[in-house]
Amino acid sequence: MKSLWNKPFGYKHVLDISIPLAVSMASTTIMQVTDRIFLGRYSIEAIGAALPAGILSFMFISFFMGVSSYVNVFIAQYTGAAKPEKVALSLWQGIYFALGSWLILGVLGFWLTPLLESGGHPPEVLELEIQYFRILMLGAGLPVLDTALSGFFAGRGLTRTVMVINMIGAAVNIPLDYALINGVWIFPEMGIRGAGIATISAMAVIVSIYIPLIFSRENEKVFKTRSNRSFNPRLFRRFIGYGLSNGVQFFLDIFAVTFFVYMVGRLGTVILAASNIVLSIDGVSFFPAYGISVGVSTLVGQAVGQSRPDYARRATKCALHITMIWMLFMGVIYLVFPEALLSLFRPGDITDLQFTEILDYGTHFLFFTAAYILFDGTALVYSGALKGAGDVVFVMKSVGLCCIAVMVVPCYLGVEVFPSGPYFLWGVFTLYVVVLCGAFYWRFHGGKWASMKVIE
Repeated sequence: MKSLWNKPFGYKHVLDISIPLAVSMASTTIMQVTDRIFLGRYSIEAIGAALPAGILSFMFISFFMGVSSYVNVFIAQYTGAAKPEKVALSLWQGIYFALGSWLILGVLGFWLTPLLESGGHPPEVLELEIQYFRILMLGAGLPVLDTALSGFFAGRGLTRTVMVINMIGAAVNIPLDYALINGVWIFPEMGIRGAGIATISAMAVIVSIYIPLIFSRENEKVFKTRSNRSFNPRLFRRFIGYGLSNGVQFFLDIFAVTFFVYMVGRLGTVILAASNIVLSIDGVSFFPAYGISVGVSTLVGQAVGQSRPDYARRATKCALHITMIWMLFMGVIYLVFPEALLSLFRPGDITDLQFTEILDYGTHFLFFTAAYILFDGTALVYSGALKGAGDVVFVMKSVGLCCIAVMVVPCYLGVEVFPSGPYFLWGVFTLYVVVLCGAFYWRFHGGKWASMKVIE
C-alpha cells in the first residue's frame, strides 16, 4: 500500500477523486434516510408506502439517469485524450437528452400507477404510494439533468465541486422535509406528499447551482461551454449507443430490487416495513461505495483516454481495497447495533408488540445485509471499472440475466407457488449480489476491456 500511495492512479489519487463522490452519495443517503425516519415516525402506513413508491419511481428515472450518467465517461476519456473542445459538446448532448426525458417521465407518472395497484398492498398504503410516486415523477427530469451537469466536473476529476453542491442540496432537503411532513413553522402538514415536494425542491436547488458554475466566463474560454452547444448527431448517437446500455443496466438493477420489495410486500405490512427499514439502512453503506464506483469509472476513463490500461488496473485495485475497508466497517455496525439502527425508524403510531415484530424481522434481515456487503462492494468497483472503459454491454447483459434468473423467478416462485417466507426472499437477494460480484470480477480480470474506448 505504501508503494502505491503517491503513484499516478494510486491510493491518494483514488481517494482525492472518490471521497468527494462518496460524500456526495452519503449526503443523498442522509436525505433518503432522514426522509424515511421522518415518515416512519409519522405513521406506519407512510414508511410502508415510501420505499415501494420511491423505488418504483427511481426504477424508471434510473434508466434515464443511467444514460445521462455516461456523459461522465465521455468527458473523462476526452479529458485523458486532451480534447477540451469535445468536453462541452459531450455535456450538451447529455443536457438535450435530460430535457427530453423530463417530459417523458412526467407523463409516465400518471400512466404507471396501475403498477402500484398490482403490488397488492393495503388500500391505505396504496393511496400514499400513488401520491408520493406522482410527485417524484413530475420532478423526475431534475435528477436526470443533475446527473448530466455533474459529469462536467466529475469526468474531469473535480469531484469536490460535486460534493459541495450535493451537501447544499441535503442542507435544504432535510429541514424542509421535516417541516412539510409534520407541518411546522409556516408549512402545512402534508405527510408523504411533503416528503416528495421537499425532495424535488432540493434537486431544483442543486441544478440551479450547477448552471452558473458550468457556463461561467472561465469555462467558456477553456471549453466553449456556451458557444459549443450545437446538437451533434454523430456524437449524440455514440453517446446514446453506450448510454442506453448503461441505462438498461441501471434500470434492470433497480427493477430487481423493486420486484424484491413488491414480493416482500405480499407477506404483510410488518414484514414490508422491516424490509423497507433495512434497505434504507443499507443505503448508508451502498451509496458511498457507489460514489467510489463512479470515481473508478472516471479514473479508468481517463486512463483509457491516455492509452494506459496499467493505470486503470492500479486505480481499480486501490479502489477495491478502500471499498472493502468501508464495507467491512459497516457490516460490523449492522451486526453489533441492529436494534439501535432499527429503532431510529420506529413509527409514532405503532404498538410495542408490532414494533417487537419489526425488530425481530429487521435484525435477521440486517444479518443478511452483513453477509452480502463485501460482495456488493466488490461488484460496484469492478462494474464501475468496466463501464469506465466502455465495456458497458457486458455489465448490462450480466445484470439482465441475473435479474431474471437469480432474482425475479425465484422470488416469484417463493411467494406465489411455493410459499417460503421472508428469509427465503432475503437469501435470494444475497445470492443475486454474490453472482453479480463473480461475473464482474471474472470479466475485469479477463482483460478484454483494456482494448476498448468510447471516443473516436
